[in-house]
Amino acid sequence: NIDPRVEAMVARRLGLRPEPVSTQIIPRDRHAAFACALAQIAGSIERLAVEVRHLQRTELREAEEFFHKGQKGSSAMPHKRNPVLSENLTGLARMIRAAALPALENVALWHERDISHSSVERVMFPDSCILTDFALARLTGMMDRLTVYPERMKRNLESTFGLHNSQRVLLALTRSGLPRQEAYVIVQQSAMQAWQEERPLLELLLENADLVGRLGEEHLRAAFDDTYHTRHVQTILDRVMGPEDQED
Repeated sequence: NIDPRVEAMVARRLGLRPEPVSTQIIPRDRHAAFACALAQIAGSIERLAVEVRHLQRTELREAEEFFHKGQKGSSAMPHKRNPVLSENLTGLARMIRAAALPALENVALWHERDISHSSVERVMFPDSCILTDFALARLTGMMDRLTVYPERMKRNLESTFGLHNSQRVLLALTRSGLPRQEAYVIVQQSAMQAWQEERPLLELLLENADLVGRLGEEHLRAAFDDTYHTRHVQTILDRVMGPEDQED
């Protein structure tokens, strides 16, 4: 019964906008979009948490959650250092995502409005918002104190015998004029041999006189320079975090 002009004036003063078309209530597609946004945030949180869990595995141990003096990893196995925070975040993400489905179910209400959405929203939105806030705070704290082991990363990389550089060798060969399929077979055969014999790929390639003659030893060794893979790291960090010299 309120004049739309009055509605627009009041909304403007409150920094809001009138709903273009509504019934007794605002259509619940807006609420569903919000719940789905929280679900996406939860997915991003879990993606980081799962990565930490994998990196903390005993056989990898490239990074791990901070483990303070006196902390217990397992009540039964004293040696364990479980990723308790990231495991907790994984579980919280499931709870937050679970709210997206009932939010979508709430969109199809009867006529002007039925009340079926109310009981859902009274639980779903407070829980989802609180859990998302808590999960973000926990993730921030975990990442701030994350322990990283660069030397372990290097050893793990070396344990692959340089196979991660196979593509660079392949591209170098194709640029030298060798047909791609022929270049692929040469590199693949050496790569499989490296796996089977547990020998560095570079060492095996250097034994191939034809390949060395085509590329030259210097260019072949350059293909195994790992700094090539990290040359844009600072650019990416600046893009995400802002330049180092940027003032707060």
